[in-house]
Amino acid sequence: MKLKLATISKGLFLLLAVGMSSAWAQNLPKIAVTDLSYEEKVSHYFSFYQSDEKVSSSASSRDHYHDSNVSASGNSSGQQNFQSERSVVASTGEVTTIDRGEFRKFTADIKGELLKSGSYSLIQGKPWTHPQTETLFDIIDRIKKGYYAGSDYVLFGTINNVEFRNEANPIQGSNATNYSLSLELVGEFSLINTKTFEIKAGFSAMGEGSDSRLVNLAGQRISLNRSKVMQEVSKSLGKAVVAELNSQFNPAESAAKHVVKKTESSTIVYK
Repeated sequence: MKLKLATISKGLFLLLAVGMSSAWAQNLPKIAVTDLSYEEKVSHYFSFYQSDEKVSSSASSRDHYHDSNVSASGNSSGQQNFQSERSVVASTGEVTTIDRGEFRKFTADIKGELLKSGSYSLIQGKPWTHPQTETLFDIIDRIKKGYYAGSDYVLFGTINNVEFRNEANPIQGSNATNYSLSLELVGEFSLINTKTFEIKAGFSAMGEGSDSRLVNLAGQRISLNRSKVMQEVSKSLGKAVVAELNSQFNPAESAAKHVVKKTESSTIVYK
């Protein structure tokens, strides 16, 4: 029987698309998310004062005496020396040191948003605990040493700026004051291929959070919710990171478009 070409029906098209999407889901790119690295200059004021005093003394004496049947005479002499030496060292100034490390917060919501997107699977990497902090930003070295074994990509994040604000703003025309606590965190992120070390995406993202209270009584004690602020920062940072990542690198979406395009123009062969 000769082969017969037929156009794919709508129902069959959907079944094929679902089947290919299911196959793709089993091969989602595996991503390891690092803790957020930071580098901070810390300045310390110092004051130093030291005083040393050295005292020495010496003494000498000389006696002479003569006695005879006729006369007697004598004399004595003495000498004493004192010497004092004092030194003072005083100094004040400022010492600046560089503190480096990983901030083990704010990545849980990044991982959660990656999973909710349905475009990625996650691999848990090993934390960085090297005593030589100069190597903190050498992510390629960490990849080579197997910190992220099994992953296709590493999402490497560093903190650029953290700004807390604690403000009290009187409300004009009233006795009320608005007290607020807010936090902004800005980070830079790179998505790195663990095989080729190619950067597949690079962007900055910001997380924000705040809490406020309106107080009418002067002197009233207030307590702003720091935990709420931190949670809002974490959630907003996670959403911002995944939105930026999807705009530059979203293999699931690209594959789905490719499936639709290919399927729309396909035909099925029947015997």
